[in-house]
Amino acid sequence: MNGEQAGTRTGTVMAAIRARIAGRALGAGDRLPSIRAFAATMGVSPATVVEAYDRLAAEGLIRARRGSGFYVAGAGLPPLALAPDGPPLDRAVDPFWVSRQSLDADPSVLKPGCGWLPQDWMPAAALRRAVRALARADAGALTDYGTTRGAPALRRLLLARLAEEGVEPSPDQIMLTASGTQAADLICRFLLSPGDTVLVDDPCYFNFRALLRAHQVEVAGVPYTPSGPDIGAFEAMVAERRPRLYITNCALHNPTGATLSPQVAHRLLNIAAAAGLTIVEDDIFGDFEPEPSPRLAALDGLERVIRIGSFSKTLSASVRCGYIAARRDWIDGLVDLQVATAFGGPSPVATELLAGVLAGGLYRKHMEEVRRRLALARRAVAAKLRGFGIEPWLMPRGGFYLWCRLPDGRDAAALARAALADNVVLAPGNVFSVSQSAPDFLRFNVAQSGDPRVMEALKRAMEA
Repeated sequence: MNGEQAGTRTGTVMAAIRARIAGRALGAGDRLPSIRAFAATMGVSPATVVEAYDRLAAEGLIRARRGSGFYVAGAGLPPLALAPDGPPLDRAVDPFWVSRQSLDADPSVLKPGCGWLPQDWMPAAALRRAVRALARADAGALTDYGTTRGAPALRRLLLARLAEEGVEPSPDQIMLTASGTQAADLICRFLLSPGDTVLVDDPCYFNFRALLRAHQVEVAGVPYTPSGPDIGAFEAMVAERRPRLYITNCALHNPTGATLSPQVAHRLLNIAAAAGLTIVEDDIFGDFEPEPSPRLAALDGLERVIRIGSFSKTLSASVRCGYIAARRDWIDGLVDLQVATAFGGPSPVATELLAGVLAGGLYRKHMEEVRRRLALARRAVAAKLRGFGIEPWLMPRGGFYLWCRLPDGRDAAALARAALADNVVLAPGNVFSVSQSAPDFLRFNVAQSGDPRVMEALKRAMEA
C-alpha cells in the first residue's frame, strides 16, 4: 500500500470515529472499538486503525489507557439542541407547527395539510390477518429484541423489490430501521458533524429541515423544477458550499409531485461524483408511481447514493419500519449506531407483520386500487381548487399531493391560521422552503380533501 492510500484509509477511519462522537454514539469516557474489531468493520488493516487512533489522540479527541484501549476524551459535546433555522419564524410556517397540528389533532379535525392517507384507504383487513398469523407464530416475535440488521424475511422481500427497479444490493448492504425518519437520522449521525453543509430541495419535505436542525448543520436549498433540482444552481452550490450530503425524494417529489428526468439524474450523479458528495434518496412514494421513473440508486449502484424508505404511507403509519440500502462498510457502521441508540433493529412485531402483508399478492392489489382512487381524487380536488383561483404548480403522475399557488399573492400562513379556527389543518408553502420563497403556496393532500367542509373552510379563510 502506498503512502497516499494509507493516508486516505486512515482519514476514513478517523472520520468514522468523529462521526460517532458527533452523532453521540460515543460519549465522553466511552471506550472505542478494539483495534482488531474496528479494522474488520472498516475493511482496513489493524495498522491503519492504530495510526488513526494515534492521530485522534494527538488531536486530544481520544486518549489511550495502558492495557485497556482508547477512550473518548473531554467533557463531551453539549446537550443536543435545535440549531437556529434562520430568523424566528411565524409559528404557522414552522416545520414543527404542521406536524404538531396534524399529529395531535382531535379525530374530528380535517387534515388536508397532513402527509398520510386516511384510515379507510389503508389495508386494514390484510393487517388484521397478519396480526392473527403473528399471534399464532413463535412467541419470540412478541417478546424478543429485534436483530441488529432486522428480520431476514422482510429484508429478502426488500432485496427482491429493489432488484425489480435495477438496484441489486447484496444481503449485507441492507438493514431495517424503526422508521424512515430514523433511517435518515442514523445517516446524519454517521456522516455529519455540526457545522457541515447539507443540500435539500427548495421546497422539500419539511421534516428534512426539522431533522437537520437537530443535527446542527447548515442547510442550503436548491430550487426544484418539474424535472428535478435546477442543475445549474445545484452545480454552483456544490462548488461554493462544499456540502457533505444532498437529501432528496425520488419517484414523486414531496411537496411538488414532480418527477426526476433521466437527463437531470445523470448530470446530478456526475456532479456528485466529481465533488465527493453523498446523496440520500428517499423512495417512500415510489409505490404510488404508475410507471417507474429514474432512480439515482440504480444508476449509481449504491456507490455514492444511499437509498432509504418505509411503508408508513402505503401500509401503516402505526406498524412502522424503514430501511437503508448502502455500501456494506457504511451499513456496518450504521448497524453499530442503531445498536448504540436503540439496542437492536426494529420491533419484530412490525417487521413480521409487514413481511406477512408484502409476501402475498394483496399488497399489489391494494396499491393498484390506491393509485386508481388517487388519480380520480387529484382531478376532482384540482377542479375544486381552480374554482377558487388556486392553481396546481403541475399535475403529478401519481401520489396524493398537489402543490398549489394561491391567487393574488395571498399569504398561505394567514390562510392556515384562519382555517385552523374551522378545525382544518393546512400546510403553508414556507413550511417546505429553506429560502422562505413560497409564501403564496399550499400543499394539499387530495385523499384528505374530499370532505366538503375542507373547501367551505378554505373559502371562508380566503374571504377573511
